[in-house]
Amino acid sequence: MSTPHYVTIANTQMRIWRSGSGPDLLVLPGLIEAASECADRLARDLPGWTVTAVDLPGTGGSAGAAGTGTEDIAELARPIADAAAALGLPSCPLLAFDLAAPLALAMRDAAAGWRPDRVLLVDAAVAEGWMERGLRPAPMAPRADGTHLAVLWAHLRDAHVLEPRDPRHPASAGAPLPGPMALDTMLRIAAAAPDRYETLWNQCLDAMPRIAASGLPRADGMAAAVEALSAMTSGRPDAKPLPPTRPFADPARVWHDYADTPRGRVHLRRAGRGRPLLAFQSAPGSSAPLLPLLHGLSAEWEVIAPDYLGNGESDKPERAVDIGMLADDMLAVADALGLDGFDLWGTHTGALVALDLTVRHPERIGRAVLEAPVLIPPDFSADILDHYFPPLVADRWGLHLLQAWNMRRDMFLFWPWYRQERAAARAIGVPDATVLHDWTMGLLASGAHYDRSYRAAFRYDTRAALPRLTRPALICAGPADMLVEGLVEAERLAPAGTEVTPTPATVWYPGQGADAVQATINRYATFLRGGLDGAIPHPVA
Repeated sequence: MSTPHYVTIANTQMRIWRSGSGPDLLVLPGLIEAASECADRLARDLPGWTVTAVDLPGTGGSAGAAGTGTEDIAELARPIADAAAALGLPSCPLLAFDLAAPLALAMRDAAAGWRPDRVLLVDAAVAEGWMERGLRPAPMAPRADGTHLAVLWAHLRDAHVLEPRDPRHPASAGAPLPGPMALDTMLRIAAAAPDRYETLWNQCLDAMPRIAASGLPRADGMAAAVEALSAMTSGRPDAKPLPPTRPFADPARVWHDYADTPRGRVHLRRAGRGRPLLAFQSAPGSSAPLLPLLHGLSAEWEVIAPDYLGNGESDKPERAVDIGMLADDMLAVADALGLDGFDLWGTHTGALVALDLTVRHPERIGRAVLEAPVLIPPDFSADILDHYFPPLVADRWGLHLLQAWNMRRDMFLFWPWYRQERAAARAIGVPDATVLHDWTMGLLASGAHYDRSYRAAFRYDTRAALPRLTRPALICAGPADMLVEGLVEAERLAPAGTEVTPTPATVWYPGQGADAVQATINRYATFLRGGLDGAIPHPVA
């Protein structure tokens, strides 16, 4: 399996996937196959190379330059070359698939910066077929009903299945067709910023006429690529280890990183400098909704928000999951980062992870903010465990995409989401399509594993753990939080000295007022600094 890694260049980051061993080979995976899938396939088909495949600019984990529609191909290619230079890659062969051909040409012809010593285009004829018939994605802006995801799925699947020049017939030759999981992986790469993917596709398509006159060598299919590359390894040194990912110069900027732990590679969002604060997400998606927290506290703390193993962009080990295991995973992250002591912030599932970690390892913890720990009646927990978590499995026609979209949407409409009745209506409101898209992508990133950490929260014995707190803790919840009623029981259970209070907002919920969010951030900060001031309401009666 290929390993993901982020490289920071100027004011952006690019994500690469590395697999194999031997001399360096830089790969642009094109626009219909994920870089991770491409890296794995090439490592298998091209033994003897260290494959570094790039999430193209504006897709997947790469911010890049794409998106405004004003950049030329050279500008779009520059972040790739800058990433190669920052990784310390020597001038090495560059393999480019389908519509990445113009990007490879721009890198070859660059006047300065990192340049490949050889370029080989794979399946350029396929991209030329798309050019001849004008194949372009339908508008990819998120839609309130989520159907833009189905449209993107059909675009990707048809690009693999159909004859490039004749969309009435399936192609009878070419690489093996991708299965639902591989298509799902590419959809998430393209849908990280769907408007940017649309822009990148169109700009590369418009630049394809330059390829015919470029003189770049071609390979039709992997067999031809293997033959062409087989003679290029001689005399080349083996690839060097990747350098650590650097933060941005501006400490307030959120940056992406990974931590290697005994149970897997954990994806992190990080911001700030100061005392470390580990921030734990709710399930079932990623830590992306916690960005307002990272922005709000990064002036005084180094805020680190992991995706749980099994969720988001972290590894997906096959295992049964409980809160104690998630807490152990987070302690392993702290160990991997060299953190001896740190504060904690956690919400919902994350509040339980923080609680368990604090109870079992108080010597490592300073202060802990526990937002809306799960305290609901046992029969309600049993009902949720029976109905809240339908299987979410990639489907050949993309039917799982609308399932994920509507599950996420209904979570804003009802509590619990599967109770489609007036009495279960929530007052929080459905966010706009762009925000709902991002939340859905977090769910899809967790895939078939999405429910494991989520189920753990409803199986955890919060009532037994709360009285065991020995470190200063703030237990809180915003008025729109479906678990806010648990504050009354939390005050009864928590030991003396624990602060239990409502907050003006749930900062990671969309649609919260700016003043309420800032007031809530201020409450967190005041507590984490060492105490609550007189402006904080008294504990819940």
